[in-house]
Amino acid sequence: MTENLNQLGTILLTSVVNNGQFRYGGLIAEDRATLREFVESLMAVEDVVYVVIRGADHIILAQQNKVVRESSGSITFSQERRYYPDEGLAEEMYRAPTTVPRITRLTLSSDKILVPDGGTSDTMWVLSALTERLYDFALPVLRKPATDPSLSPLLLEMEERIQSKRSAAPYLVQGVVQIGITDAGVKRALLDMIRNVLVLTTVLIGAGILGAHFLTLRVTTPLRRLAAVARQLAEGESPAPIPATTYDEVGQLTQTFNGMSRALQERSAAISSNMETIRKQITQLTTVHQTSAAITSTLDLHALMDIVLKLLRSNLGFSRMVLMLRHEDRDVAYVAQVAGVSDDIAEAARHLTVPIKEDGTILADLFIHAQPVLAREVPVVSHRMHPAILELARRVGVQSFVCVPLQSHNQTLGFIAGDRGEQPCTEEDLNILLTIASHVATAIDNARTYANLAQLTQHLEQRIQERTRELSVANDRLQDHDRRRTMFVSVASHELRTPMTAIRSFADNMLDGVAGALSDRQKTYLERIGHNLNRLTRIINQLLDWSRLDMQKEILRLEPLGINQVATLVVESLRAVAAEKQVEIRVEASEDLPMIHADRDKIEQILWNLIGNAVKFTPPTGSVTVRFEALPDGLVQTCVSDTGCGIPPDHVDRVFHEFSKVPSTMPASQGAQLGLFITKSFILMHKGEIRVESELGVGSRFFFTMPAVAPGAGGISPQIVSPGSSAKTA
Repeated sequence: MTENLNQLGTILLTSVVNNGQFRYGGLIAEDRATLREFVESLMAVEDVVYVVIRGADHIILAQQNKVVRESSGSITFSQERRYYPDEGLAEEMYRAPTTVPRITRLTLSSDKILVPDGGTSDTMWVLSALTERLYDFALPVLRKPATDPSLSPLLLEMEERIQSKRSAAPYLVQGVVQIGITDAGVKRALLDMIRNVLVLTTVLIGAGILGAHFLTLRVTTPLRRLAAVARQLAEGESPAPIPATTYDEVGQLTQTFNGMSRALQERSAAISSNMETIRKQITQLTTVHQTSAAITSTLDLHALMDIVLKLLRSNLGFSRMVLMLRHEDRDVAYVAQVAGVSDDIAEAARHLTVPIKEDGTILADLFIHAQPVLAREVPVVSHRMHPAILELARRVGVQSFVCVPLQSHNQTLGFIAGDRGEQPCTEEDLNILLTIASHVATAIDNARTYANLAQLTQHLEQRIQERTRELSVANDRLQDHDRRRTMFVSVASHELRTPMTAIRSFADNMLDGVAGALSDRQKTYLERIGHNLNRLTRIINQLLDWSRLDMQKEILRLEPLGINQVATLVVESLRAVAAEKQVEIRVEASEDLPMIHADRDKIEQILWNLIGNAVKFTPPTGSVTVRFEALPDGLVQTCVSDTGCGIPPDHVDRVFHEFSKVPSTMPASQGAQLGLFITKSFILMHKGEIRVESELGVGSRFFFTMPAVAPGAGGISPQIVSPGSSAKTA
C-alpha cells in the first residue's frame, strides 16, 4: 500500500510537470488561472493534502492546502490549521535539479512548519507506525537549452532522461512543483482492521471462558485462512475470496477482508490499465512524430514510402503493410510499396494493377468514396475484394486488416493497409492510421510535385540550351552579315570617290570654257551636275563616317577649343551657300564663354552638319542663329536655331536614327539621313548630350552640350574612344 502511495504521488507529479498546457500555458506564461485549475484537479485526489507551484524566480505562483488536525509528536492534528512545507525543500530542487521525484517524509516543527522527519523521539514510538504521516513529492520543471520545444511533453521527458544519462549538460529550472500526500487512508484502513481484530479478540476471549473449544474451532480456521490470504496479498498475489461460513464477527471480518482485497485488486488493475494506456499513447505519439520527421526529411517518393512503412510496423506492431497509389494518368491502382512479406510475394505485388471503378468493392470505397475500411475477418469481406488482391492475401495468410485512404487537396492518392497476423485488427488501429494518413498523403503529394517540377525544370533547361545555341548561331550570322555590310559600304564609298572626282573635274573644265563656249542651257545643266555632285559627295562622306563608327575606328584628339571661334569659321564657310538661298546666319557668343575639351575635326563636323541642315531646310529670307551659353554644371551649351520648315511632332524622336525617313516640306534637300545620327554619335563620344525642339512650319532648335576645360588642363591628349555604345545609343 505504501508503494502504491508512492506510485500515486510520482504519477500525479510527473503527469503535471510533463503536461504541455501546464508547462507552456501555465508555468512559463505564469497564468495563475491555469495553474489554479491544475492545483484544484490535484486537490480533488483524496490523499493529497497540499499543492505548491513555484516559478523560475522561486516565487509561489499557486498553492492550496486542506484543513488538518494536529497533535503532539505526529501530524494527526487536534486543532484545525493550515500548514505548508519548509521552503528549503523547494530550494534544494533549484540547487540540485533532478528528473526523478524526490520523496521526503515530513514532521511538524516547533514553529508549526512541515520539515523533514529525521526520526521520532515520541515516547509512544511503538504506535508511531500507525500514526498519520505526510510525504512531500517534489520535482523541478526542467528545460535543456538545446531541446526542441516542438516535442510533445512525454517525448520531452524521455529525451531529457536520455540526455541526463549521456552527458552532464546543465538544465534550466523553470519551476518546482510540490505535492503533499498523507497516508491517512492507509493507516485508517490498518487501524480499522486492528480495531476490528482487537474487538473480535476481546469477544473471543470472553466467549472462550464459556466455550474455548467451540470458539476455537469456529474462529481459528477462518483466521488462518485470513492469515494465508494476507500473506498472499503481501507477496503481491491475487488470492480467491474467502467464503463467509458464518454471520458473526469472523464472517464480517472475512467479508471486510474480501472487500479490501477486491478494492486493492481493482486499484492495482486500474493503475496497470492506466500505465498500459499511457504506454500505448507514448508509442502512438512517438510513431506520429517519427513519421512526421521522416516525411520532412526527404522528397524521394520511394524512400519516403519505405521509411513510413518500416516506422509503422516497428512502432505500432503491424505484421505486414502495403501502400497502393492511384496512377497519375490512368484510373488504375498499383502497389507502390510492401513491407513484412517474402521477396516472391513482394515481386508479385509490384506487378499488380487494379482498375478503379464503381463496383461496390473495397477499392471503390477507398478510392472513390474515401471511406476507411476495417475488416475483422477476411472471409466475410472476400466477395468485395478484387480477385488478385484476395489471392495475395490468402497466400500471405491475412486474417484481418485495416485500410485508410490517403487524401490531399480533396483528391484520393491511394490507401495504406496493414494487418496484425493472427491477432484481429481493432478500431484503435484504424484511428491511429487515420491520424498518420493525412501526413503521409501530403508528403506523397509534395514528393510527386517535386518530381514533376524537377522534370519540368530539366526540360526547360534543355529547351533554353537549344534556344541559346540557335540564338548564338543566328547572332554569329548577323554579326558576319553586319561586318560584310559595313565593309561593302566602306569599299563602295571609297571606290565612288575616284569617278566622282573625275566627273567634277570635267564639269569644272567645261564651265571654265576649256572645251569651248557654252550656251546658257549647257551652263545650267553643268551647274545642276555640280550641285548633285556636291550632294553625292556629302552622302559618300556621311557613309564613310557611318562605316567608321560602325567599325569602331574613331579616335578623338582632345584639346582645349573655343567653340565660338570654330563655329565662326564654319559659318564663314557656309555664308556663300546661305547667300544663294538668301538665308541670314548669325553667331551670338558671350565674352566670358569657357573653352571646351574636344576634338577640333569632330566639332567642326558637328557644327557643319547642324548649321548646314539649318541652312538647307530654311526657305529664302529665313535666318539661322548660333548661340552659346555656359551652364552651371561645367558644360557649354550650343544652340542652332532656324526659321525653316520644322519637324512633325510624331517624328521628332526619330531624327537622330540612322536612315530615318522623316517627312519634310523640302524633300530635295534630304540626303542619306545619316548626318544627325553621326552628329549625335560624335557628341556622345565627347560625353555630351543633344536634343531638339521643333514646331512644324515655324522652325527647329538643336541643343548640344560639351564639357568645359577643367582649370589647369591643357594640351592635346589623343584618346581612342569606342563609338559602338554611342552609336547604338544614338
